[in-house]
Amino acid sequence: MTTDQKIKVLSVNKKARFNYMVEESLECGIVLKGTEVKSLRMNKFSYSDAYCKIVNGELWLAGFHISPYDFGNINNHDPDRERKLLANKIEIKKLSRKVAEKGFTLVPLKIYLLNGKVKLEIGICKGKKVYDKRESIKERDVRRDTSREMKNA
Repeated sequence: MTTDQKIKVLSVNKKARFNYMVEESLECGIVLKGTEVKSLRMNKFSYSDAYCKIVNGELWLAGFHISPYDFGNINNHDPDRERKLLANKIEIKKLSRKVAEKGFTLVPLKIYLLNGKVKLEIGICKGKKVYDKRESIKERDVRRDTSREMKNA
């Protein structure tokens, strides 16, 4: 990545990192309508149940809610429609082979603007067990305590 590229992170899906172990990630574009881009820039979206799926060799984002643009008209977008993700055919085949393995899924990790264009980082993830989640909580608490100790010292 060169220094002339400007990245503005709109949101990071923290819940995905907590519920899943991310094996690898991929940056891809997303096909949006004009009012959707405006809503994204105003942070009017939610990851709640978002996931990616591969249908007929194409990558689709489902369950990603983008609220209607406040200043839009009757041509506003459907907030819960499935959106096409832009990736190379080779990358999509690689993803489909990984997802075919047991327990792997595609989850959106981060949405950001790269030189004014909306990009989505998706991860090939495997669900964490309860004891893995407890371990994550312990690590986070230890990190927080050590940073407090460093601040006070």
